[in-house]
Amino acid sequence: MTNFVAELRWRGLIHDTIPETEEYLNKYKTVGYIGFDPTADSLHIGSLVPILVLKHFQDAGHTPIALVGGATGMVGDPSGKSAERNLLDEKTLNKNVVGVKAQLARFLDFDAKNDNAAVLVNNYDWMKKISLIEFVRDIGKHLTVNYMMAKDSVKKRLGSEAKEGMSFTEFTYQLFQGYDFLHLYQNYNCRIQMGGSDQWGNITTGTELIRRKAQGKAYALTVPLITKADGTKFGKTEGGNIWLDASKTSPYKFYQYWLNTSDVDAEKYIKIFTFLDQETVEKLIVGHAEMPHLRILQKRIGEEVTVMTHGQEAYENALKASQILFGKSTADDLKSLDEQTFLDVFDGVPLVDISKSDLERGIDIIAALNEKSGFLQSNGEVRRALKENSISVNKTKVSEGYSITSSDLIANKYILLQRGKKKYFLLKVN
Repeated sequence: MTNFVAELRWRGLIHDTIPETEEYLNKYKTVGYIGFDPTADSLHIGSLVPILVLKHFQDAGHTPIALVGGATGMVGDPSGKSAERNLLDEKTLNKNVVGVKAQLARFLDFDAKNDNAAVLVNNYDWMKKISLIEFVRDIGKHLTVNYMMAKDSVKKRLGSEAKEGMSFTEFTYQLFQGYDFLHLYQNYNCRIQMGGSDQWGNITTGTELIRRKAQGKAYALTVPLITKADGTKFGKTEGGNIWLDASKTSPYKFYQYWLNTSDVDAEKYIKIFTFLDQETVEKLIVGHAEMPHLRILQKRIGEEVTVMTHGQEAYENALKASQILFGKSTADDLKSLDEQTFLDVFDGVPLVDISKSDLERGIDIIAALNEKSGFLQSNGEVRRALKENSISVNKTKVSEGYSITSSDLIANKYILLQRGKKKYFLLKVN
């Protein structure tokens, strides 16, 4: 075993622990869990921190349990929320659970041959068997209302700034989560629950329930909620969440998110989101400080996280796509991109539809840039640009007399026109 808590500490991933947690983990191989809320059929990069914490836990020699909240997802966690969330129906939740489980399996080792193989559980499997009377009698009686109301997640929703208060449904959430911990304690020998700092109240409800109901000792550890230096929310862009599912956020856009990280954030993220050792990380930070224009940290984070999430091939494709905008690519590189990545690279570029019949006859380059598209204002402007050798079709320089045909198509429907280094236009065949 290695020192799990010490590993998290140098990475800036310790927010709070129950006393004696580190000593216990250093002394015993144990079982620990983190819960994942199936509010969507994919996790997003905000979920990467708890996933990587479980991975560190497993690498340290312990057994990780990833709990997918099929039951608690029907209730809704009030922690950090200013208003009650819309509850999902069972069919949607089941679909989400399947998606979340598949993603977790990419990061954790579930090979049963290993003595600390990861375990996947769904709390709906045990919660569905419990009647309301049984739950209230056997679980509810062990925790007072006073204890539950003292939690920050409850106080904030009942305070003077609260607009809607808190429903009984949400109020019971910490009991549900506490019961999960008790169930895992009794059935999986689980001794520690981990999670984000906003989960401290729910987690300690579990440790208290174990103490009162099972006369046992359990432990807790929380990690800080990740923030960005500029005050904007981590994992969000103008287009919404950055998802771990490639069909929701392409590997190219995923890679670009990390590449666009600020220097201040990159120095923090290289510790949090990679498994690079401390010596390697410190060397990268020094190298970046000496040559910040090379964006050493951002490129390394992008590589590590993209490979970990989507695989080596997806990373290499994302890297190739990233280089296209900077002139380091060929027509073959363009044609090797799948349609979604191509569209992501040229998101926001002016686009005009052309007919398939026009393309079959061939479109003169002058007509393509003026009459057919309006990209340039006159035939004269096009001719001047051609004489300056500043017009390209699919990254290949062309001259007057060039005719665009179906052989120029990218993904069977696009043609990339370019003037100079940075001015792009797209033709789309209908």
